[in-house]
Amino acid sequence: MNNINRINAIYARQLVDKKDSIPIESQIDFCRHELKGGAAQEYQDKGFSGKNNDRPQFQQLMNDIEAGLIARVVVYKLDRISRSILDFAKMMDMFQKYNVEFISSTEKFDTSTPMGRAMLNICIVFAQLERETIIKRVSDAYHSRTRKGIRMGGKTPYGYKLEPFTIQGIATNKLVADPEATNNVRLEQLIYESMVEKLQAFKSLSGKRGASNNPKLTAAKIELAQVDAEIEKLVDSLTGANAALITFANRKAEELDLKKQALMKQVADLTDSDIPADMLTTISCYLDDWDNASHNDRKQVVNSLVSFVRATNENVEIEWKI
Repeated sequence: MNNINRINAIYARQLVDKKDSIPIESQIDFCRHELKGGAAQEYQDKGFSGKNNDRPQFQQLMNDIEAGLIARVVVYKLDRISRSILDFAKMMDMFQKYNVEFISSTEKFDTSTPMGRAMLNICIVFAQLERETIIKRVSDAYHSRTRKGIRMGGKTPYGYKLEPFTIQGIATNKLVADPEATNNVRLEQLIYESMVEKLQAFKSLSGKRGASNNPKLTAAKIELAQVDAEIEKLVDSLTGANAALITFANRKAEELDLKKQALMKQVADLTDSDIPADMLTTISCYLDDWDNASHNDRKQVVNSLVSFVRATNENVEIEWKI
């Protein structure tokens, strides 16, 4: 493949803006000087690491090479285009396959000779070593600062709050208990313990309770399902609706919601003394393996057995359906 109608390409990459990194604009200026002012297509990846090839403009460059559009690729420095030995080897194989010349403007490599290719491989080894050394240094610094009590960021855990303080001249934050949240955690624990106690007691009774046919309960459940369907239909109808229809829908939604709340209370009241046999069996199975039950399964059990939970700073009151 000859170079007729093929173009030069300049590739530049910068992960972050900092004092010791050369900006993309300067990289491109060096590369254009190497080309002595000749025309070139620019490919720029800003904010991307060289540890892998998951970079949009790099991928575009590779696609253009495969399409036979590129004659020469120029970079400011080798580690701008790759810091991985494996990725670099694959890239050079592609360059050779499509007869693409590779130039590093500051390192002066000639990829047309075996010695030049060997020097390239040696340099990429050191580029990867440098990247891994930086990662190790950052990791060590992170753990060292953490052991000293310096907070390294992240979401504040529930039950704690951040309090500014200074350690070894470094301003940071520390986690301290939040009294209000701590009290909530205590109440949640009381609720959990009460639930477990009642649920374990229910296990011994679940096999003794029988099922009863309750037409009122069945009718209430059917009507509740119809209301849910009507609400869903109403929501679907709002797509592209005008202001007048939205106003009507809001008023209708309020009516349906009140009706739904009344039906839910009716179903709960009727369920107080009527838990179907199949539900008893299901609940019993979940109770046997409560620790491994999913959130939805636990929710189903609680909704079947509990009417409401009332918690104060002093105690927890649970109204059961059983």
